[in-house]
Amino acid sequence: MQVVISDPKTGKAYKLEGKDTEVSALFVGKRIGDLVDGDILGLSGYMLEVRGGSDRDGVPMRADVPGAGRRRILIASPPGYRPREKGKRRRKYVRGNEISTDIAQINVKIRMYGHQPIEKIFGEVKEGGEA
Repeated sequence: MQVVISDPKTGKAYKLEGKDTEVSALFVGKRIGDLVDGDILGLSGYMLEVRGGSDRDGVPMRADVPGAGRRRILIASPPGYRPREKGKRRRKYVRGNEISTDIAQINVKIRMYGHQPIEKIFGEVKEGGEA
């Protein structure tokens, strides 16, 4: 399972790869919009907000669909469908707003920063190719 952490200050994203059992146990049952303590991912002092995700087939989660399973709904806006014409609607598969063990990627956003900069935690590559 992947966790993609977005930093709104810099516009950068950081990817954490974790074992499915470790990360999924921490996030299972959380919903889109829930705040999560960053300590569970090794980010002490950080608060993270769950913004969405997708399953192993690429089916996106949607905040207005309750539950954890896949549903085929009529939609006219993202996520899950981007209409090319105004007013166009389509029936598409989307996931509910609850994280389950079927989710392969979770997207989170930093809401409160900790004491250490996130670049230092992830060991961001400096100019000149040095770490």
